[in-house]
Amino acid sequence: MTLTELSPWLLGAWAVVMLPSLALVLHDLRRHNSHLMPLMQVVWALTVFYSGPLGLLIYWRTGRKSIPDDGDWRRAFRSVAHCYSGCGMGEIIGLTLAVGLLALGNAWTAAITFTFAYLFGFALTVGPEIQGGTAPRTAVMDALKAETPSIVVMELVAISVDLLLAGDAGMGDALFWLSLVVSLTCGLLAAWPVNYWLIRRGVKEGMMDPRMTDHHGHGHDEHAQHGQAAQG
Repeated sequence: MTLTELSPWLLGAWAVVMLPSLALVLHDLRRHNSHLMPLMQVVWALTVFYSGPLGLLIYWRTGRKSIPDDGDWRRAFRSVAHCYSGCGMGEIIGLTLAVGLLALGNAWTAAITFTFAYLFGFALTVGPEIQGGTAPRTAVMDALKAETPSIVVMELVAISVDLLLAGDAGMGDALFWLSLVVSLTCGLLAAWPVNYWLIRRGVKEGMMDPRMTDHHGHGHDEHAQHGQAAQG
């Protein structure tokens, strides 16, 4: 059987493992980690929605208050998940527009998808920083420095994998959505080393230790720290 013929079954199998993973992360966030800032709760839900059991594993090992320590590798995973949640949303919207509504070719699809992914990932950093009191110009410059390398690597990998696997599939084809699932996860994995390197070099701080956050204002501290590291 070809990948096109297998894709409905593979997509169904994906739903079977993704939906329980999403239910589990939502339950754990509500019962045991409600202290996390609301934005990070959304980040983790979207990460699991995009990457299923892998997203759940990343949350379980790096995003809960019960983690035993907070090394750079954990901060890098939280940082990439934060970026991933916005970029993934942008990719879905960009692909829907380029393929579903405009029926564009690969070059235009890639350009539009990249643009939407970058803007959504960028906004997810800039918006909370401004809300936390950072000057708009400073927030924009911080995000350009700290997030651009991660977003660029993530999207180059994700879009390339998506176009390679999907071929001429349209939005009504299971292969279209299966390719999107696979490509998003490939982008996540490709961007983690970039975030790790940026944190090790002091370019970005990464999202705050979940053992030290609460929902009474520390969410803004996370983005303030992120901005300070980007300035450095």
